[in-house]
Order: sequence, then structure tokens, then C-alpha cells
Amino acid sequence: MDSVTSHPQRRPFSIKLWPPSQNTRQMLVERMTNNLSDPTIFTRKYGSLSREEATKNAQQIEETAFGLANQHYEKEPDGDGSSAVQLYAKECSQLILDILKKGPSTEDKEVLKPKDVFSPDETFFDISKGQRAFIKAEEAEELLRPLKEPGNYYNKICFSNRSFGTDAALVAAPILSSLKGQLKEVDLSDFVAGRPEEEALEVMKIFSAALEGSVLKSLNLSDNALGEKGVRAFGELLKSQTSLEALYLMNDGISEEAARAVCELVPSTDLLTVLHFHNNMTGDEGAIAISEVVKRSPLLEDFRCCSTRVGSDGGIALSEALGTCTYLRKLDLRDNMFGLEAGIALSKALSFHANLTEVYLSYLNLEDKEAIAIADALKSTAPLLEVLEIAGNDITAEAAPALAACVAAKQHLTKLNLAENELKDDGAIQISKALEESHDKLKEVDVSSNSLRRVGARTLAQSVVHKPDLKLLNVDGNFISDEGIDELKDVFKKFSDKLAPLDENDPDGGDDDDQESGDGSEGSEEELESKLEKLDVKEEK
Repeated sequence: MDSVTSHPQRRPFSIKLWPPSQNTRQMLVERMTNNLSDPTIFTRKYGSLSREEATKNAQQIEETAFGLANQHYEKEPDGDGSSAVQLYAKECSQLILDILKKGPSTEDKEVLKPKDVFSPDETFFDISKGQRAFIKAEEAEELLRPLKEPGNYYNKICFSNRSFGTDAALVAAPILSSLKGQLKEVDLSDFVAGRPEEEALEVMKIFSAALEGSVLKSLNLSDNALGEKGVRAFGELLKSQTSLEALYLMNDGISEEAARAVCELVPSTDLLTVLHFHNNMTGDEGAIAISEVVKRSPLLEDFRCCSTRVGSDGGIALSEALGTCTYLRKLDLRDNMFGLEAGIALSKALSFHANLTEVYLSYLNLEDKEAIAIADALKSTAPLLEVLEIAGNDITAEAAPALAACVAAKQHLTKLNLAENELKDDGAIQISKALEESHDKLKEVDVSSNSLRRVGARTLAQSVVHKPDLKLLNVDGNFISDEGIDELKDVFKKFSDKLAPLDENDPDGGDDDDQESGDGSEGSEEELESKLEKLDVKEEK
């Protein structure tokens, strides 16, 4: 075998991110020492270390994380080192947490055993590929054989898309139990499909007992039609989890009673960063129960609770709870019935979320007053917002100035969805002006089904067509005349693939008294063109 090959042209980049300087590494050790010994949310929960012990652990953590990241870097010699830096930071954070959970060491105890908390040979075991199918005991024995191999490093498993019966579950149980010390992520989504309720519940109990006491970071129980009985069938597992960072309960038939069971059986969410709870039948009372979980999750970054039949009372409860989650980055509440009071409560909560990058608020039964309040709140916070969806909320041109001011302030915006509202040309013109300045990262704009006519559609097209990253402008489902369609195609003549199809456009639609310019309403055209010249929406400094 040849000796190690040199890479004389290894880094063509002017900025070299890896390895960090010795000074940088030492500064990180000092910072980690403080994190292990000073009062923080984690040391208050697990206890802090003495300064001397914290220093020793910090040095060992840094060496372990550096070695791993450097190994990763050597395998990608043509990279700029950014992924190694990210891995370095991630492992340092995780090892700090692991040390705090162990508590202060005794004199004869090792400072850190890296192999206990990390192995470079971590492996993901996944049986979800292929067609959905029932698993029998014999097949389970063969399929799960790799998990029984001595010294394996499997710490992530996915049993989704395979239906376990009682016999197969009994085969899996001792195997899973033997892995409890190393499992970090478990995906049991859609793993009892087609089974009778009694058998499905028994399988859930078997898996729950087998995994009880494992220290999981991520648990996915989605697509299992759990209901309250199913949630309680997983009770042993749920009650034993104290370090969960991600919990997925999607499409599980979570009713009011089931939501209360979740609140009861998940005792510790101090470290939870991801909670996905969409496509259930939770309703207001269930949402109030889930809001208690949210309140107990101060580190929450990603909350999804769409299509859960939540009305005003539940929306208010969730909004007030979300106000305590100041680390929130992604919020998805689509397809509920919040209405006025919940919409206003949500706007107040949003004012606390400076870290938001994605906000999905479509189909929430919001109207102009609520939309204005939400736009005003977002305008003053979330400077790095990338996605804003607020479609299907009966928003008219009355709310357009507030929306436009918000959009103008979000220079990192990549996606704006205002579809299925009633902005009309007046509103579209104001949004267009907001998008003219910068917004170089913009990729997608959807203002379909907004009763737009020729001037509004054309103005939007002109404001976004030259954005360097633009992928799609959608103005379908409006009332654009044939002449207006020709104008759109002319604006996009060099970028035809970036203009969405106009199959649903109705050139003859709309009210007779709302005809667009160029269709026998010369005054309207002059008025709209005048607005284009006078309107100036800019970011408020």
C-alpha cells in the first residue's frame, strides 16, 4: 500500500477554517470550564463541577472532539473545513452535557471515558426501505441479526414501514434491551400498520418495556394511530426519558385525552428542541394540554402543530406557551382555526422570537387585524427570517402596508407565500415595492389566487425577475387579461422556467366594477401607475 499521499493543492480557498489555532482551542477550553462550573440552565438541573474538575474535563472534551473533527477533515481533503468546525462544536456541546449528567467524579474515578459517550464508528440501522410488509418472527430474527453482533456501534435505529406482530416484537425485545446503553435515536413510526388494535397495543407495550431506561435524544412514534391507549402503551418508555431533544407524534390520532396523557407521561422536556405534533385531532382542550409541554420546554427550537383542529382557546394557550420559548427557530401552525383573539395572542408571542428563520401561519382564520399585528411583531424581530407563509387568511389590501414593511425588513427572505388572500392590485403593488430593494436570496414568491389583474401581476414580475436565486413566481389563479399575460411572458422571456403556469388564470373573472387597467377603465390604470411611482416601502432603521 502506498504511503500517505500528499495534497499540495489541498486548499484553494483564501480562508482556512480548519484546524483551529492553539489559542482558539485554549479559549474554547476556558469557555467549557465556565459552562461546567458556573450557574446555567444545565448546571442548575444536574449540578456544577468544581473549577479544578471542570478544567480537567474541559481539556479532555476538547481533545476528544478535536480528534474526531480532525479525522472527519482528513476524509474530506478538498473541503474548506466548515463541516469539521461544526462537528467540533457539536461534539463539545454533547460531551459537556454528558459530563454534567454523570455528576462530580470521585478521586478514583476517571475524568472522562470518551468511548462511553462517543464512538467514531456510530452506525444507523434502518429496515424501513422497500415496500411496507408484515414481519414474522423468523424474518425478524434474520433482519435484526446485525444488532446482536458483539461490539457493534449502532446508536440509531429505524423500524418504520415494517409491521411488527406480537411474535416479531418478542424477538426484537431482548435485542433492543441489550442496546439500551448505546441507543440515542429510535424511530418506531408506522411499525404496527394493519394490526388489530389489541395486538398493536401489545406490541407497543413490548417495545416500551424493552427500551425503558434508554437515554434517547430522539424518539419518533408517528403514524401509529396511537390515541390515548397507544400513548399509555408507551408509558414505561416515555416516563423513563429525561434527555429527549426531539419528539415526533405526527398523524397519531392524538385526541384531547391522548394529549393529556402525553403531558402526563413525558415528565422531562428541559432539553427538548424539536416537538412535531401535526395532523392529529387534538382540538382546544388537547392543545391546552400540549401547551403545558411547551411551557416546560425552554430550549424548543422547532415546533410543528398544524392540522390539529385547534380553535381560539387552544390557540391562545399555545401562543402564550410559545412566548416562553425564546430559542424558537421554526414555527408551523398551519391549518387551524385560531381567529382574532388567538391571532393577537400569537402576535404578542412572536415579538419574543429573535431567532426565527421559518414561520408558517397559513389557513389560521386570520384576517386583516390579526395579519397586521403579526406583521408588526415580525418586523421588529427575527432579523434572519427566511420563510414567511401566511396564505389563505382573507387578508386584503388593508393589511398590505404592514406586510410590505415587514417584508422590506427581511433581507434574508427566501420564500414568501401570500396565496389565497384578497390583496388585489393595490396590495400586490405594495408588496412588490418591498421586494425591489435587495432581497438577493429570494427564491420563491406565491401570490396566486389574490384577485390580481394586469398591473399588480406585472409589477410583481418586474420586482423579482432579476433576483439572482429566484426559482419561481406564482401568480396563477388571478384575473389577468390576455394582454397582461403577454406582458408577464415578456418580462420573463429570458427566464420562462421561473414563471409558474397560468392554467387557472381567468382573464374574464372578477367584479365588473373592479376591472383592471387596459380593459375599458383608463382611470384605474392611471391611478395604479401613479401608486407605483409614489409608493416607497423601505426597511425602518
